[in-house]
Amino acid sequence: MANWFKRQKDPLTNEERMEVILKSCKQVGPGVFYSTIIVVTSFLPIFLLTGMEGKLFHPLAWTKTFILMVDAFLAITLAPVLISFFLKGRLKPESANPITRVLEKIYMPILQWCLRWRKTTIFINVMALIVGVVMMTRLGSEFMPPLDEGSLLFMPVTLPDVSNSEAKRLLQVQDKLISTSPEVAHVLGKAGRANTATDNSPVSMIETIILLKPKNEWRKGMTKDSIINDLNAKMQIPGVTNGWTQPIINRINMLSTGIRTDVGLKVYGQNLDSIYNFAQTIKKQLEGIDGIKDLYVEPITGGKYIDIVVKREEIGRYGLSVDDVNTVVESALGGMKLTTTIEGRQRFSVNARYGQDFRNNFAALKRIQVPTMNFGPVPLDAVADIKLSDGPPMINSENALLRGTVLFNVRERDLGSTVKEAQQKLNQMLVKLPKGYFLEWSGQWENQIRANRTLMMIMPVVIIIIFMVLYLTYKSVKESMVTMITVPFALVGGVFMVYYYGVNLSVAVAVGFIALFGIAIETAMLMTIYLNEAMENMVAKHGNSKENITPAVIREFVIEGAVKRLRPKLMTVSVGLFGLIPILWSTGVGSDIMRPITIPLIGGMISSTIYVLLITPVIFEMIKAAELKRNGKIQLIDVKE
Repeated sequence: MANWFKRQKDPLTNEERMEVILKSCKQVGPGVFYSTIIVVTSFLPIFLLTGMEGKLFHPLAWTKTFILMVDAFLAITLAPVLISFFLKGRLKPESANPITRVLEKIYMPILQWCLRWRKTTIFINVMALIVGVVMMTRLGSEFMPPLDEGSLLFMPVTLPDVSNSEAKRLLQVQDKLISTSPEVAHVLGKAGRANTATDNSPVSMIETIILLKPKNEWRKGMTKDSIINDLNAKMQIPGVTNGWTQPIINRINMLSTGIRTDVGLKVYGQNLDSIYNFAQTIKKQLEGIDGIKDLYVEPITGGKYIDIVVKREEIGRYGLSVDDVNTVVESALGGMKLTTTIEGRQRFSVNARYGQDFRNNFAALKRIQVPTMNFGPVPLDAVADIKLSDGPPMINSENALLRGTVLFNVRERDLGSTVKEAQQKLNQMLVKLPKGYFLEWSGQWENQIRANRTLMMIMPVVIIIIFMVLYLTYKSVKESMVTMITVPFALVGGVFMVYYYGVNLSVAVAVGFIALFGIAIETAMLMTIYLNEAMENMVAKHGNSKENITPAVIREFVIEGAVKRLRPKLMTVSVGLFGLIPILWSTGVGSDIMRPITIPLIGGMISSTIYVLLITPVIFEMIKAAELKRNGKIQLIDVKE
């Protein structure tokens, strides 16, 4: 090869060129195969995610997997063909590239310093790892990064016995107050349920969708949280409990967990009154916890009912039965079905009942006429007691148990620490609940616990599989461990980056770390392959015995292996960084989800590159020097890229 570089004309005949290409492809093939297995395996936890997080990130994992499979296929089929067309002319050595010379000029002194001060270098990295662990314990946690939908959903709840006219008045007043905010573009509210069987909202529940203007039209210094706080201050109406969320996430929460806020605490039991008392006690304990907003207990009592109790002694005097009185009440108040009208493909029932003026107050109800056989019509209050009573406006049950709910949103603080503080406070109070009563956390916290459990269960399996792939590559436990050690130091850079940007740990951040896992091992494999190749060159030149090899010789060839092909190593990392960095500058819809994935990837790729270029050669040299001292020779690993 050295003689080829000295030739003035094409150094290779057609047969020689094909032979070099064939040899190179055989050398690259195993590396492409094992690297693909490692990266695909690192995405296994994402494939096993369920629920909302699974639907969101499965396309990412499948896309990455298919790209790697196609890339591996093209690398061993199309790439050799293209190389045979373009690899022509006089060949130049790697040192002829000016970029390579500049990179080696910078890298060589730093690597030599690290090899000279090995313990200091390792100590610095261990300290960085400890600092990263401390930083990670100080990071907040949440299920998913909040997606800025560009709109707000105002969900106030008033008293269960509110009338239709009062609910309408409240809705109009609230819409007028909201529209006075300079950041609001449009307001649309509704009270009660929509014309669908899937909407069980009572009249006391109001839903107002608020469309916001573009951010460049907001007042200076305004954020979405400050807009919510500003509007919430205007909407303090007696008897109304405010709730703020966003339209899409609200529907997702209600469909997946049955909770319309970020977090809900479900209280199960046997008696509605006891459940309501427990819920009110919990609410008082949660008041004042930083981050808890829109705290509210779903009303179990407060509904108004008209009870009509038949006087059995009186109906006996008039010759009536209970069924006679109930039939009158049904036809007068509830409405009796007379017939069904058919209009095309639609069918409508025709009901008859008293007019509004004959049933809109207690006096009118008492005057409802009940016909008798012998005494003529008698007023309803002569044969029944009519009274107003309290009761549950809606009975909620789950798993065959009665259920009450304490609802709250989390703002201006991370979800994880808020719920944990609430749990600690409640655990001190609720030492023991009565038999048949228990609590259950729901909402976003329920999703977060499920996702964390899945990731914690599968990650050890992934590590074992990757270690087995590395062992099949190196046929050495030590070499596999050297490569695996890269992972925690790569994660340190991701943690530093996440801490700097103030991002909470979430499923999105975990996906970023999972993607980093495979990339870090792939980069370390590349360095280990070149270092082992340098050891083979050393043995070929000096032999493999303590008499011929000294620590100085080992260091010389370690430096040679580390510096070899420095430009391709940095190009591999640079291509990834150049593709990821623009995501940090994105501001459109969806950037809230993509940025937490990207941040740990960028930080981890930088730290893993530093570790692979500086620390891996140090550890490799220490291992080979120990082998030489203990065995009188070094162990050669026959591994191909």
